Amino acid sequence: MAVKEILAGMPWWVKWVAIPLIAVMVFGGMIVSVVGFFIGLLFKVLVFAALVGGLIYVVRKFMSSSTSRGDW
Repeated sequence: MAVKEILAGMPWWVKWVAIPLIAVMVFGGMIVSVVGFFIGLLFKVLVFAALVGGLIYVVRKFMSSSTSRGDW
């Protein structure tokens, strides 16, 4: 028997309410940990990009101010 055949005789609330609720209860912790991992990864990528951008800005600012003073 296919899943489609089994679900064909069920009421709508079993397919659209009960089964998703059971899936969230069973896999909820895993879903939260995966989403948390990706949010943490995105945050770290943004922090990395901001730090690299800041470093490039500081180096360019220092290089332009040091070249305008001449060699010392």
